[in-house]
Amino acid sequence: MSFGGDVALVTGATRGIGEATAKLLAHRGAHVLVSGRDEERGHRVVDDIRAAGGTADFLPASLADATHCQALVAEALDAAGRVDILINNAAIGTFGATPAIPEVDFDACYALNVKAPFYLVGALAPAMVSRGRGVIVNVTTMVASFGTAGSAVYASSKAALNHLTKCWATEFGPHGIRVNAVAPGPTLTENAKAVFGEDGLTKMMRQAPARRAATPDEIAETIAYLASDRASFIHGAILPADGGRAAT
Repeated sequence: MSFGGDVALVTGATRGIGEATAKLLAHRGAHVLVSGRDEERGHRVVDDIRAAGGTADFLPASLADATHCQALVAEALDAAGRVDILINNAAIGTFGATPAIPEVDFDACYALNVKAPFYLVGALAPAMVSRGRGVIVNVTTMVASFGTAGSAVYASSKAALNHLTKCWATEFGPHGIRVNAVAPGPTLTENAKAVFGEDGLTKMMRQAPARRAATPDEIAETIAYLASDRASFIHGAILPADGGRAAT
């Protein structure tokens, strides 16, 4: 599973699943464009990649609107000339009872979780089409496919991204672009542990065959598989990486 010669842009790559994915793709030969808001963390991820023998650049980005997305694409093209693999990982987890969600939080969640991938794909896919190759992997969530109290905003935003995955697979697949998504279950990232606690994440998986939360590296391996040529005949799939929760 080699990515030698490929350029990969990973959003939300300064921590968690994004960081693990950036490091894995770099380890397997990709030149990785590490994107995120935290410059200190971003430079640390790049330093780690370079220390391990890989190549990477940090591109700071907030992805608050279409203009910011287009600016990130311009920086990516300036840094590497092209993007062969786009990993739409950056996200906000907005949770709470529906009547209690402020409009500003709703808008921020949809802006990052739906609008940003939409405009990044819109800016990058045409060049992929002209080259006749490219891969897009969207990171969604298991709760996009079933109801859970308190996650209406987050889950619905990721359900929208699941459907965009299928629409883009249909739109760009005939031109050599593969578009798929990974739907993780609870994962032991810093953010998730801060919000739910490690015990809370484990409790979420009581009904799942795995009976435990994932590590970021396990999700990164799934993302890397879909980005690789080994998944060459997979288009428009929403691949659960949820310890079997979707089966229960």
